[in-house]
Amino acid sequence: MKYGSKTARFLAAATTAVVAGALVSCSSGPETDETAGIEGETIRVTLANHVWTETIKELIPEFEEETGATVEISQLAEDQLSDQYNVKLNAGTDEIDVLMYRPLQENKLFASNGYLADLTERAEADTEWDWSDFQSGPASLTTYEDVIVGVPIITERTVLYYRKDLLEEAGLEVPATLEDLDAAAAAIHALHPDVAGYIGRTGKSAAVTQFSAFLFSSGGQWINDDGTSAIGSDEARGAYQYYGDLIRNHTDATINPEMSWPEAFAVFQQGQAAFIADADSLYKNMTDPTQSTVSEQVGFAAFPEGEAGSKPYNVAAWALAINETSANQDAAWQFVQWATSKEITLEMAKLGVSGARTSVWDNPEATAEYPAELVEAIKINGANGVGQDRPLVIQVALARELVGGPIVEAIAGGDVDAAVDSANTAFDEFLLEDAE
Repeated sequence: MKYGSKTARFLAAATTAVVAGALVSCSSGPETDETAGIEGETIRVTLANHVWTETIKELIPEFEEETGATVEISQLAEDQLSDQYNVKLNAGTDEIDVLMYRPLQENKLFASNGYLADLTERAEADTEWDWSDFQSGPASLTTYEDVIVGVPIITERTVLYYRKDLLEEAGLEVPATLEDLDAAAAAIHALHPDVAGYIGRTGKSAAVTQFSAFLFSSGGQWINDDGTSAIGSDEARGAYQYYGDLIRNHTDATINPEMSWPEAFAVFQQGQAAFIADADSLYKNMTDPTQSTVSEQVGFAAFPEGEAGSKPYNVAAWALAINETSANQDAAWQFVQWATSKEITLEMAKLGVSGARTSVWDNPEATAEYPAELVEAIKINGANGVGQDRPLVIQVALARELVGGPIVEAIAGGDVDAAVDSANTAFDEFLLEDAE
């Protein structure tokens, strides 16, 4: 049975829920003929407050009509959602069938605690739904010890934002390598002393996610295969030094040491920077003329190559999973199949909700409203992308603070080697405790 007979009608209503600037991503999968067995079933689904949630809620009546099942939605803010999961999942609740969760923050914690059902056999058996259609980065993030425990629904990648007019004036091509990026940033700042060659996140924790693209592309990583800290490697040291120099060396302005994306974006939006590498899901903040004074001059490019090639992150910000203690796993899986189907994901993409399916990104229907240059960059970054942007540990917030320390020191022009040595020792000790 195919879901989608009424998709267009429901999506027309759903468009009102898509808020400008809230762009995110979602993945999909086709539907199956296994619906006869769930008529009369109630599927309890817990979701976060999110544009994806608002859109899927408008489509759920179609699923209910086709299957005869009833979907009960519990919708919470992120903090409330985390609190509820901490209490209910830890208590072994059977009151949740399907849960929306954050793989970057919670995949290891939930999977290692046995909260998430093993979806491997179901996912790999359904060739029409097609697990292989999901990009490797997000798919690896919802896998734990070779077991599929979640399905990506919302994704993002690092993209290089740049000023077309400034590059043209300087007679420069779009940077293809990190060496090119540094040279272009220097050249543009020399021509325009009031413009920073490069702006980026500077806060200790906030900068970690975007710094990861520089780290991976330089041949570094957060954690070695044996579970020890990898940030003391030559490659990681080089990445820390490069990132700090890139921000500090090509500006005359005082650098705010606590910038997350809104503050860094504001500098670019006000015409005071030539380049920034950050999440592609935020692109409308740059192209919306009510927010950006340079909206007509914004270009998009794949992340530049380092010594190890171009390796930006390509991650699942949110995913769907099935509660291991649910007594309703067959019906829950059918809901997950439908909500992550190729058909639903395609329609979601038309509304600006970007997912992890290769087939959808290759479909011109899905990307018609995106800038063509951005679509090309997303495809390249999606294919090259690494399925993480921070250390994949249980205590993620603390890990970010530890590995982010050398970023701050590098931007300030301090002793990077000393900062890395200290952080590497602390992170090693943390990893031993986190693994217990």
